[in-house]
Amino acid sequence: MPVVWLITDNKAGHRNQLRGLGNRLRALTGAHLHWLDATECPVPVWRALLGISSAVPPELPEPDLIVAAGTGTHRLLLSLRRRKSASTVVIMKPAFPLHWVDGAIIPAHDDVKASDKVLVTEGVINTITPLARLTANREALILVGGPSPHFDWDDDAVLGQINNLIGQYSDWHWTISDSRRTPPAMRERLQQLAGPRITVVSCEQTHDNWLRHQLSASRAVWTTPDSMSMVCEAATSGVPTGLFELPAQSGSRVARGIQQLAERGLVAHQSDHRGVMARQTVASGQLWEADRSAKWILDRFLMGKRKPEKGNTV
Repeated sequence: MPVVWLITDNKAGHRNQLRGLGNRLRALTGAHLHWLDATECPVPVWRALLGISSAVPPELPEPDLIVAAGTGTHRLLLSLRRRKSASTVVIMKPAFPLHWVDGAIIPAHDDVKASDKVLVTEGVINTITPLARLTANREALILVGGPSPHFDWDDDAVLGQINNLIGQYSDWHWTISDSRRTPPAMRERLQQLAGPRITVVSCEQTHDNWLRHQLSASRAVWTTPDSMSMVCEAATSGVPTGLFELPAQSGSRVARGIQQLAERGLVAHQSDHRGVMARQTVASGQLWEADRSAKWILDRFLMGKRKPEKGNTV
């Protein structure tokens, strides 16, 4: 079974992408996953440029694949790129030349053309698994982000849209969750919405699997558009997904990427709230980029590298 090193800078979004990809590689191949914290393995620039391997924990088995996500991981990845029999893959568009690694997985909004070495994804990889069916219960989820470089954040505008939506569908039960980026004043105002049909959950009260469980119990999900990760997690679940409206920053690649998801029918704008709330089946055009990325890696870099262990099949 293949050995996969996952290099992280421990930023939540980057780690989430690695987890999503790693989970699918393990499901498809039985891969053994090993995490490396780039902050604990500092690499001088010259080693990265020359591809001279840096010190890594000696107990790690030799890798068949090394995957990194986040700018802070690039020096370590590049220093390991000449390691015998290991393929190297970077997630997201890197600042270094793509030919320095064996492959790259890059979201469409980064405007890089697909090639034999580049897989272009719709949105970003995440850990969510698409649902087979929706719950019959009238349960809806609201995910609230915060200020970002991609949209003009406005507490009043977001809160007004939330109140309007809940008012139109007062016979539903609503669960509202904030995020680490939600302004403190907005968090307080969200808490004030709690009532018999509205549950408000602070992000500090959630755990790693909270979102996955909540999506599986929901028939609709609404999210602010400021986080590509948040939007993609909702869309990947297959639960009908709506977006609250915020003005996009001019030239924002993330805003353009989210608009592309809307044009594909994977998410809907608030003007189509009836379509989101009325749907009773999961999305027909399935978004599952972690699975697609894992299969792309398997075909190009892992097929035939390792024989199945005795008593197991790959």
